[in-house]
Amino acid sequence: MKKSRITVHPSFIIGEISPKLFGAFLEPIGKMVNGSMYNPKHPTADEMGLRHDFIDGLRSAALPSVRLPGGNFVSGWNWKDSIGPKEQRKVRLDLAWHQFIPNDVGHDEYLRWAEMTGAEAMYTVNLGTGTLSDAADIVEYTNFAGGSWWSDLRAANGHPEPYGVKVWYLGNEMDGPWQIASWEKDPRGYGILAHETSKAMKFIDPTVRTAACVSSSPFLSHYPDWDRQVLEECYETVDMISMHHYHSAPVGNIAGLLAGYQAFEDYIRTEIGLCDYVKAKHRLRRTMMLSFDEYGSMMRPAGKASLGMCGRMPEQTFYRFDPEQTYVRHDPDNWDDMRKWPAGAGEMTRTLGTCTVLLTLLRHADRVKIGCATGGLGDLCASDREHVWRGAAYYPFTQMMRFAGGTSLQAVTDCDHYNVEGYAIDDMNQYAGFENAAYVQSAAAVSADGTEMAVFILNADWEDEGEFTLDTRGFAGWRFEEHLTMFSDNPEARNTFENPNVLVPVRVKDTVCEKGICSAILPKLSWNVFRFTKA
Repeated sequence: MKKSRITVHPSFIIGEISPKLFGAFLEPIGKMVNGSMYNPKHPTADEMGLRHDFIDGLRSAALPSVRLPGGNFVSGWNWKDSIGPKEQRKVRLDLAWHQFIPNDVGHDEYLRWAEMTGAEAMYTVNLGTGTLSDAADIVEYTNFAGGSWWSDLRAANGHPEPYGVKVWYLGNEMDGPWQIASWEKDPRGYGILAHETSKAMKFIDPTVRTAACVSSSPFLSHYPDWDRQVLEECYETVDMISMHHYHSAPVGNIAGLLAGYQAFEDYIRTEIGLCDYVKAKHRLRRTMMLSFDEYGSMMRPAGKASLGMCGRMPEQTFYRFDPEQTYVRHDPDNWDDMRKWPAGAGEMTRTLGTCTVLLTLLRHADRVKIGCATGGLGDLCASDREHVWRGAAYYPFTQMMRFAGGTSLQAVTDCDHYNVEGYAIDDMNQYAGFENAAYVQSAAAVSADGTEMAVFILNADWEDEGEFTLDTRGFAGWRFEEHLTMFSDNPEARNTFENPNVLVPVRVKDTVCEKGICSAILPKLSWNVFRFTKA
């Protein structure tokens, strides 16, 4: 049985935790919009066709923020086609996902839906086929109080008060060869456009914050120099950089899945280094923050791969033109036509993959101020055609929302480590391997009022439970409240509407905490939370 030890101390401060660290991402692919969010035939649907069982589920989960409406989709979407009476809206082709966009869910529906869920909407503007003028117009329509063409049109369309959107993304993955109107070949051109667009937005609403795109994948051959060139042009007027990464491991490779946090760590550290380099070079005082607004960690089947390319494949790979390609018109009431995600691993294992990223973001809370899980809406409110329920990932997500609301602390971890050999999923997603991956991953937080402290722990050991010691002697006089754990001996276990409590946290009765030292057994492949309060 492996042994591990974690030490936390109130002096080991990382930085302030933003509530938006535990947000989600929304794009009209799959069933997250056409099916879960929007289905006018659902019994709970309102006059806009929005499902209120899904809204109520997200509200009860206290979803803090959501980035919308995309995604690759947004680089070819004209928001002006999506406002006003539905019968007058334009049906367009979505070149990114080869689907019809009838604009039944438009700009106002997205923002009103966010209001109903209680989440802060963070909006992505089109800087692919869109222009600076389009971006300025959308801020005027969305945030300006009244008396102008666009603000008065918003009122006429049923929302007299400004929406007050404060976070705006200046395009989506603008370096990606797959992106509509990509700026892959002109990073300085995109940097200048981001700079000027950010200025125009802030001239209309000086309270907004903007985020510029950096490399949408650390696998791309122009990473990280593309990022540097962008930042050279826009650092002075934008507030954050927008980062995306999807880590994949072959089906059955649990070690690779749970070691993938190292890829996120490397990406974050590289971007921090680039930001600080540009700050120093231009003798600027403001520190750039990070928004990790698309992420996922999953298992998926390995396909054909040209080994050793690691993203350096010909750009034509991303835009092969298939004469058999067809466009799909999605029916939100028909779940048979949904975009199917590759299967792989049980729900508990998939949940742990997400937790590895959540812990990583929390460990970098001083610089990462926004996190948007791509599967976050489904994690917080699982759904099918008829029902909603709580999946396994609901619990770690909401525990971190509730117990990580103040200051991030270092959790100094002493544990065994393991190595993972390199592997390839496809030409782009290739990993050279992971060295010294921790069996025990952790993060810690103390509440804003200084009365609660929590330590979050993931035991990545897929073979055995482990002996664990938690040293909290630096919190003299604090009281141990509980040790919660979630795990399953059944790799196929999952929560469903009929059986929603298959995977839930339970209180561990055998954990002992004396004189600031806690002793516990961590089940294999488990999620754990240790809670303390100030006496």
